Formats: sequence, C-alpha cells, structure tokens
Amino acid sequence: MTHPVMLLELLIVAYFSGSQATNDFSQYWEDHIGLPHPPYWLAAKASPLSPHQVKIFMKLMEENEFSSHLHLFCNLANVACSSNALVKKATNNTSLPPLAQWNAFKVEYDKVPKEIPMSIARQGGLPYFRQSMVKEGGFIPIPDLRDPTSYKSFLPRSLASKIPFSIARIEELKKLFCVMDGSIMDEHIQDTLETCEDSGPIQGLQSTCAISAEDLIDFVVEKLGHHVSLWSTESVEGSYENVIIGAMKLIHGNLSESPALCHSMPFLFQVYYCHVLQEVKVYSVDIHAQKKLNHAIMACHYDTSTWNQNHIAFKLLGFGPGLIEVCHWISENGVIWTKTLG
Repeated sequence: MTHPVMLLELLIVAYFSGSQATNDFSQYWEDHIGLPHPPYWLAAKASPLSPHQVKIFMKLMEENEFSSHLHLFCNLANVACSSNALVKKATNNTSLPPLAQWNAFKVEYDKVPKEIPMSIARQGGLPYFRQSMVKEGGFIPIPDLRDPTSYKSFLPRSLASKIPFSIARIEELKKLFCVMDGSIMDEHIQDTLETCEDSGPIQGLQSTCAISAEDLIDFVVEKLGHHVSLWSTESVEGSYENVIIGAMKLIHGNLSESPALCHSMPFLFQVYYCHVLQEVKVYSVDIHAQKKLNHAIMACHYDTSTWNQNHIAFKLLGFGPGLIEVCHWISENGVIWTKTLG
C-alpha cells in the first residue's frame, strides 16, 4: 500500500513543477530542432509533471494502485480521464454549435469512414474542397476547426511508455483510466488506436503516433532533419461560417519535398498522428470571419490515387482517386512541418 507521505509529496511538488517541466521540453526542442523555441501552443502541451511526480505515479502503476489515485493524476497531469471532462472543457465557446463528430476521415485517406449521413459529414462547412474553390475575395463554408480535447497535455516519455497503448490491450488501458464502455472517451480511444495501428495501402506513407513531446520531435527530425519550419492555423475563428477569403500565400510548393502533417487525436492525453505524404502543397490563407481575421493553413494533396474511392472527399466533390487534388484546413492544434535549408 502506498505510504500517505508519498501522496503528500505529490501535492507539495505540484506547486513547483510546472516551469521545470516546460523548461525540460524547451531544452529537448533546442537540442533537436533548429528553431530558438517551440510555438506557445505546443510548449503549453508539455507535461506539467515533475520527474519526482512521474516516479511516484510509475510506482503506483507497478503496485496496481494507480487507478485509486486517478483523480489526482488527472489534475496534476492535465489529461482527460472522463468523457464528462472531455465534453465540458471542449465546449467552453457557447457561441459555436456542439463539436462536430470526430471521424477518422479527418486524418486517413485510404479507409472507408464510418457510415454517417452527408449532412453530418459537412457539419456546416466543407471538410474537403478543390484548390480552385479558394480564391481571394470569394466565399467558402468553413467546417468545425476545434480540437475535441484541445486542453490536454502530453505525458512524459518515461510515463507514456508504460501506458498500454494498443488495440490488443485496450481493456487494460480502459481499466487503468476507469473509462466506461460505450462512453465518448471509449469511442475516441478505439478510433485513435485503430488509426495508429493501421498501416494502410498508401504507397510511400510514413506514419507514427507520437504519445509524448519527445516522440513528436524525434519523428520530425528523422523524416525532415533538424532544420524545419512549422505551420498551424492561428485560431478556430470562422468555424461554421461562410467566410470571405483574403490574401493567399504558397508557403510550400515543392511536390518532390514531402512535408509532415501531424493531427491532434482525441484521447486521454495528447497524441499526434503524424504522416509524411507525397505531393502536398501548403498555403497560408487569411479568412475573414464575423468576429476577426484568422490566419489559416490549407493543405492540398495532388496525388490522391491511393485514396479509398468511397472516401467522403470524393462523395462531396465528385470524381475519384487520382482524378483531382483534394484540399483541407489544418484544424486546431494540427501542424505541418516543412524542411528548410540549414
């Protein structure tokens, strides 16, 4: 049985650990990425747990007492341990409709998505569109740009490596985090694990699921090198609106130099599904929403030959795999990495 003094230490250390954890992430970034510091929104996802707290929680796992202290862990680690917390924190903005249904079609192109009505697939905007549909001065309906679990943090790599992150051990995972069968979180866990473990038939696809900040950085460095630029949509402004397109800028147009796309996945803690795809162009687009301007990032795939013919993109736009380019917005907490000259 865990000694009460150990738990008291957790609470005491919590007051002093935040800046240390952020500094650890920033140091790892500086050691591996050729940029002075990570963007603020990514740095904010660094685990707030101190090394000492991590050691205590790992000991609780070894002694099968972790679940008994789950509420404390969730608060200290800033992770989503219940579907209620997931919904409550993700819907703070009451000016927008409920969150759009999350579906794997947002990140995977070769699978047949779960059957959902087209009216739901659109969710008040176009999740996929042609590049020619985005013209300065024109209009386009924007889908929900929000991340269902935007507030959650990464786990430290040492702790994340102890989590049973696999379909084969999903029941063990759910038991560890007290996730109820049939809950929203149960569905998100299932979807994310399936996405992470599916190799898919897309030729040349290189993908991973980063379950720690270090994993994310290591994947980028392995595929693109140390000298990179990263691009992300500034905010969720414009969600569900028919916006006016402002200035457009091509920020990556070399189809022979593949960028890495990383999508934030709905899960207990921060997980990124990252993949390197061939023939992708990246644009910076100003979208004039009702309240204010949003600087959005748009990715256009010019090789769709290996996409599933039943993919929602083709249902919305017509044509089929390999016949058209397909574009989409980078949602909240999504990021595109491009190689730069050292």
